[in-house]
Amino acid sequence: MTGRVEGKVAFITGAARGQGRSHAVRLAQEGADIIAVDVCKQLDNVPFPMSTPEDLAETAELVKAEGRRVVTAEVDVRDYDGLVAAVNSGVEQLGKLDIVIANAGIGNEGGALADLQEHLWDDMISVNLGGVWKTVKAAVPHLITAGGGAVVLTGSVGGLKAYPNVGHYIAAKHGVVGLMRTFAVEHGHQNIRVNSVHPTHVSTSMLLNEGTYKLFRPDLENPGPEDMKPICQMFHTLPTPWVDPVDVSNAILYLVSDEARFITGVSLPIDAGSMLK
Repeated sequence: MTGRVEGKVAFITGAARGQGRSHAVRLAQEGADIIAVDVCKQLDNVPFPMSTPEDLAETAELVKAEGRRVVTAEVDVRDYDGLVAAVNSGVEQLGKLDIVIANAGIGNEGGALADLQEHLWDDMISVNLGGVWKTVKAAVPHLITAGGGAVVLTGSVGGLKAYPNVGHYIAAKHGVVGLMRTFAVEHGHQNIRVNSVHPTHVSTSMLLNEGTYKLFRPDLENPGPEDMKPICQMFHTLPTPWVDPVDVSNAILYLVSDEARFITGVSLPIDAGSMLK
């Protein structure tokens, strides 16, 4: 089956690389034009290298290689006016908006909630929860004009159950579920469907970086991805340490396609059986 989102336009945050880039390319392969935004700079307190303008340009070229149109913008999802300008410009150039994927997010240092530094909490909540709200808020008027659409919010297994020492991340991702359900209730009568996806570990730079290796394997002097695999495997029922970005993209493609036309308010794990543990 091809052309599952033929002729549709998708607005994707965090699109410069990782999961966001994968979503952009996968939807382009199935016929969608893309409005791709990303912060494209290093944010304070994020312990791994973030995206660059060159990364976003590469995403654009990959979309064009699929024969689809693309509009890009460098926007921090905490900047509501910037998001509005980006989506408005994209709709002006591409004609409409049908799909919203609120994917942008960060990871930062952790610790027990009772000891967590306030600036780490504030950064996490403002990006991973506030940024998701602002993304959908900026896009909803265009979905209403189009007569409906599909929205997918990127959550996490950590939005469905708790883990210690990352309580700010857990709180933000649990909040994403609340946003998803409320948006679904508030806009269902306008034919707007809203769902969320909840990946386990994903093979992107947010997971596969030196800081995470040391967090997972503090017993080793210079741990790498091979050292982390046995630990990550323990989270899962299926025999894999992590999923790939395209596994999440395929789930999103289904949720935004007409095949899922009556699916809304659903939290879909892409978790290799993590929720069974």
